[in-house]
Amino acid sequence: MTMDASKRTIVSVDAMGGDLGPAAVVAGLALSADKNPEIGFILHGNKAELDPLVARTKGLSEVCEVRHADEVVTMDDKPSQVMRNGQNTSMWSAIEAVRDGDADVAVSCGNTGALMLLSMVRLRKLPGINRPAIACLWPSHNPSGFNVMLDVGADVRADENDLLQYAMMGASYARNGLGINRPRVGLLNVGTEEHKGRSELKAAHELISHAADGAQIDFVGFIEGVDLPSDRVDVIVTDGFTGNVALKTGEGTANLISGLLREVFSASLISKLAALLAMTPLKQMRARVDPSRNNGGVFLGLNGTVVKSHGSADATGISAAVKLAFQLGKSGFSQKLAARVASGDASRQDVATESRQGEQQE
Repeated sequence: MTMDASKRTIVSVDAMGGDLGPAAVVAGLALSADKNPEIGFILHGNKAELDPLVARTKGLSEVCEVRHADEVVTMDDKPSQVMRNGQNTSMWSAIEAVRDGDADVAVSCGNTGALMLLSMVRLRKLPGINRPAIACLWPSHNPSGFNVMLDVGADVRADENDLLQYAMMGASYARNGLGINRPRVGLLNVGTEEHKGRSELKAAHELISHAADGAQIDFVGFIEGVDLPSDRVDVIVTDGFTGNVALKTGEGTANLISGLLREVFSASLISKLAALLAMTPLKQMRARVDPSRNNGGVFLGLNGTVVKSHGSADATGISAAVKLAFQLGKSGFSQKLAARVASGDASRQDVATESRQGEQQE
């Protein structure tokens, strides 16, 4: 890599984990490098395969260092197996580059469970973090086109303190990743009334309300599933079980609608003509909800930022994930996230103190 790395934001990329292979990854890096002169890459994988791909891509060799890794984490590998035997994999190497300070952020299309466990063990949690979270971008009516939702699967459990930390982390992500100065945060529940929901949700409501002003967020209170794509909030806070179910339900519904539209528009000659006339708005709608435009779940709460790209991502999808990683890395996201979580913990302690004082007065 013949560049002044100190002047660039370095993205560590696992080249071998995606469904489409390293060629798609390298093509995605080329798209990013062409648009951004401030980015650099450390590419991890089979050097004999990667070097020719990089060399054939104009301008990429100047901003890309290739690090050899003999092995690949497959989608069938169990996370525990990767932790025991994965030291020679491209995924491990990509995370190590962030851990060692050689890169600012990591990107991988590989096995989500293995990547999460590996990131947690090698990078470790930020001080004060109980449960790291995975945040995703949910298509919405907001000007940015997305809402941030977390957790979507890092951990199925979350008590009120975890939900407070998710709110702080999600707000920091919205601020640094989407440029929203004062994010609106909503807590996902079965209804918007304050008496509804589990006890930990009610307790989390109080904690987030108390922390809102100090954290420079607007807490809108409880929201329902219908609000996920709305312009009422910027950040949606929930536990990993609920978030993952919502995410997979949204993906399944989108696939169902897409399939039904294909059936309707291919049913007859007239419907095929209608499809031809509607082609432009249909393409616009597809672009609005296209996963490649919002490709990348972010692991939050670690000593380093890791972006999980879709396993099936093509060059456009890889470029989108790299763009997100670059934005977060350049902004010093991990350091800002740690400060944001600390402010939330201080607010939680204030609430606990006030509660004890109230009990003593009674």
